[in-house]
Amino acid sequence: MSKEIGDRLRRVLCGTAMLILLTGGAQAQDAAPAAPPAADATAPATSEEPATQTVKIGFLRTYERTLALSALDIPPADIGLAGATVAIADNNTTGSFMGQNFTLDVTTLAPGDDVAQPAQAMLDAGIHYLVTDLSPEDTLTVADLAKSQNALVLNAGATDDRLRGEGCRANMLHTAPSRAMLTDGLAQYLMWKQWRNWALVAGEHENDQLFAEALKRSAKKFGGKIVAEKTFADKGGARATDSGQALVQRQIPVFLQDLPEHDVVLVADESEVFGTYVPWRTWLPRPVAGTAGLKPGSWHPASEQWGGAQIQNRFEDVAGRRMESKDMQVWTAIRVIGEAASRTQSVDPATIDAFIKGPDFTVAAFKGQRLTFRDWDWQLRQPVLLGTEASVVSASPQEGFLHRVSELDTLGVDRPETACAMGE
Repeated sequence: MSKEIGDRLRRVLCGTAMLILLTGGAQAQDAAPAAPPAADATAPATSEEPATQTVKIGFLRTYERTLALSALDIPPADIGLAGATVAIADNNTTGSFMGQNFTLDVTTLAPGDDVAQPAQAMLDAGIHYLVTDLSPEDTLTVADLAKSQNALVLNAGATDDRLRGEGCRANMLHTAPSRAMLTDGLAQYLMWKQWRNWALVAGEHENDQLFAEALKRSAKKFGGKIVAEKTFADKGGARATDSGQALVQRQIPVFLQDLPEHDVVLVADESEVFGTYVPWRTWLPRPVAGTAGLKPGSWHPASEQWGGAQIQNRFEDVAGRRMESKDMQVWTAIRVIGEAASRTQSVDPATIDAFIKGPDFTVAAFKGQRLTFRDWDWQLRQPVLLGTEASVVSASPQEGFLHRVSELDTLGVDRPETACAMGE
């Protein structure tokens, strides 16, 4: 064997080892990514390194520092962005062995800013992949702009089910879980615990009501019973100063006093008006779940199973904090692109896109199994972690919830139920 061919083989083996490292190893993540084809011993020998080819990725995000009922729940300024930074570094670690370089162009908007101009600027600059952490409306705006240039949008922020249903797009994939997936994951656990009777308390804002509707859908799907519903009115005021401990301690129990017998109080308060105040202040001694108490998410800062300690440590080195759900969703979106580029050994957008949407694509995300996209709405199948402030309590799908294709399809909208009509 010539020295040149030996060098090429060593580079391939190093690249394979690095891919296993980035995905947590075969034991942590089911199986390592498929190794690139070995060097062809009959090919002409060359000592030249392959020319570096670039994959451009854009990240459009909305951020505004807002008050939360607990100061611990205020999203950090780099939420999602830190996940993107780690993912680009991971892509480039693998890409360096294959002559691939990944770049990240970031635009941060304030709520209400026009997203069309920066999105179009990215498309005009030749960026084919747009990762988004935006409102549902802005996400659709970006997807429609991208469609005209055959670009791909990866929604890493919006959980609205309509983006996977009547508002779905053929060029829009979702690494953020839908609300239906989150509430299904929670409902499965409550049913596994045989806590079947639920009292639902929802805020009056649109997102609160959407989460409440998802909870009611999950109850019907898995046999839970909503025994009562109440709406908590948002009376305004400065949350950090006007809701003193004594006032809350009196108000919340009285508000929940007239509920019928129930096993669990479900809270739907995405708007952060009252939910954090409910645990430990119920009239009856009952567990609380939903947007407060036991919360469903795509990730948890305390998660270290399935190789999760590895990504947590690398993330903490970069961000100085633990990884949140939105960080993982953005990280996964960018790793989807990197994984497809390494598996196809190509930077051609058409080749990468076809592979991502094809039957052989999988991505590892430190959740115990390799994840795939549903071809009816382009939602990433993924487990839902259920956690409190300090720990992961469980992960859904729960034992005993079976499906003819994938147990992950017990979470969210299945193929026969979908309202998505992409024309593909």
